[in-house]
Amino acid sequence: MPRCTQSNKFRFIIHGCRLGKTHLYYFSDMKGALGFIGVFLSFLCDTTHGDIPLPLSFACGTNAHSCMEYCSICQQYFGAPTMVCLHTLLEHMCIPKFDNAMTSMKSPNWCTWGNVSNYYSNLSHCTEEISDCLMIPWPNPLVEQTFVDIHSRFFKECPSEELSDPPPVIVMALVITPICLIPLMVSLVVLKTKNGDGSS
Repeated sequence: MPRCTQSNKFRFIIHGCRLGKTHLYYFSDMKGALGFIGVFLSFLCDTTHGDIPLPLSFACGTNAHSCMEYCSICQQYFGAPTMVCLHTLLEHMCIPKFDNAMTSMKSPNWCTWGNVSNYYSNLSHCTEEISDCLMIPWPNPLVEQTFVDIHSRFFKECPSEELSDPPPVIVMALVITPICLIPLMVSLVVLKTKNGDGSS
């Protein structure tokens, strides 16, 4: 958003820095000195654009180029590496790649781990990299919710081996064992009762 400053003699309109570049426009009754200052300041800002990254007011995970970009975005638009910034980066950097990869396959192939493991690992790596750059612990509730959403959208209809029925032999053994134990336990109780009555 533009920021305006004005006095009796002159008025400046300064467009905020965007990735290191400031645009300074001036309107003045004093055309000489102020005109030179405005052009000079604009020239200085333009010469540093792209060469020197924005000084960060918070620590960034590493000095890698991608990390500095993530941190600069968070500083510029959110003022800090907040969870809101992390959510925005995940929504624009990680999830679309996974979505595109999954939609390029037919839905019956989604349930085969070999088909999706690479995309799933890339998504996990992406969320971890951005979290580490912003120095936000990983995993975190936002990342966990991201994977819950992914599972509900793509893997909801996939059969789960953990929840499937056991083989019929195991089912029979589990059913028959307590049935056989009931008469045995009744017999033991009756026998114990008879022995108790006889001794008294």
